[in-house]
Amino acid sequence: MDRSGPTWRKSSYSSGGGGGACVELASAPLSTAVRDSKSPSSGVLTFPAAPWATFLTALRAE
Repeated sequence: MDRSGPTWRKSSYSSGGGGGACVELASAPLSTAVRDSKSPSSGVLTFPAAPWATFLTALRAE
């Protein structure tokens, strides 16, 4: 993923009563990056597209 300027978006669940605990996502065709919105410079986790899609499918099945 090109990290020079990804477009980050917050989870739609972030505005709830979680005390400001939020994640942000940046999607690209081959990967998805995830970071902590409260500390965006602390690090980014990047996942390949196929495992990320499997993860989302499992979450939706819950």
